Amino acid sequence: MNNFFSKIKYLDITVAVICFLLLLVGLSLIYSTSLNGSKAIFYHQIIYSLIAIGLFLFFAFFDYRTLTKQSRYYYLLFVALLGGLILVGRAVQGSSRWFNLGVINLQPAELMKLIMVLVLARFFALRRGEINTFKNVSLSFLYVLIPMLLIAKQPDLGSAIVIFVIWLGMLFFSTVNKKVFIYLFIALALFSGVAWKTLLHDYQKNRIEIFLNPDRDPKGKGYNVRQATIAIGSGGVFGRGLGKGLQSQLRFLPERQTDFIFASASEELGFLGSMVIITLYFILLFRLLIIYRQCRDDLSRFLIIGIFFMMLSQVVINVGMNMGIMPVTGIPLPMLSYGGSSLLTVAISMGIAEAVAINARGIRL
Repeated sequence: MNNFFSKIKYLDITVAVICFLLLLVGLSLIYSTSLNGSKAIFYHQIIYSLIAIGLFLFFAFFDYRTLTKQSRYYYLLFVALLGGLILVGRAVQGSSRWFNLGVINLQPAELMKLIMVLVLARFFALRRGEINTFKNVSLSFLYVLIPMLLIAKQPDLGSAIVIFVIWLGMLFFSTVNKKVFIYLFIALALFSGVAWKTLLHDYQKNRIEIFLNPDRDPKGKGYNVRQATIAIGSGGVFGRGLGKGLQSQLRFLPERQTDFIFASASEELGFLGSMVIITLYFILLFRLLIIYRQCRDDLSRFLIIGIFFMMLSQVVINVGMNMGIMPVTGIPLPMLSYGGSSLLTVAISMGIAEAVAINARGIRL
């Protein structure tokens, strides 16, 4: 025990404090949005938070190299779980994304984001001098394509996009010839046309169409976006106060504890409060880039940059859809949105980032 506490001083304080502050903000918002209903989700989130803190500290002092070596087994396991969801997953609002384990609903897509970071970090680190070959670029994409297709089948287009962004970001920070991205852009444009015709569900097409024109169906498909933007606008500069948001408390705002928690925060904490939240994320992401520059080996660099893009993509997508500038895709806001799978995945990710930061300072784990 004394040995554990002696290691605490080696934590990257900025990362640890920002994560703790975001966790507290999330708990405050979830408590606020549960005032006029059941407080069960608030108590659940407290339990998830305590587990998350434990996982954060455990992985902060765990050898992340062991995780990357074992990542292929985690990959195979979670690909199998994603396939199993199609058969026995728990359906919620038309999507089969969860396994009901009694005490917790496991969402494999959330953990798959982190597993892809581990798998790709090892892949790119081992092939640093060979990544420019068509074979290796294609193989790296094949690793992400399989879970992306399985996740999109649930359907969960948002998580599939996050995994794609993780791969794209890690590929960009590798030694690959940047001309590859021109070909990728052309391929993506062609694929988007095919996907619109053959792969996207009608409701996913509606979300994109509503994003382009929210007034097209203000009381139907465009309701969520309109209510979110109303909530954000009604908060003003200083907000209505915790527990006093009309859109949130009167339940005009849908999914106020999960997808649209940023809109709840903007209404109750105002522009200043929402800017504090965005600033906290900015500091966290900026700190990850500093750790990236301090890394001494390729594996550490790829781990950090993978975690960076995993966090960045989720923050941008969630805040963007709350503000009506991106389609609604059901992506949680890290450490703020209600949900155990998302919170625990982020906690493990931040713990790994801490372990990399500790190792970068030459301290043995």
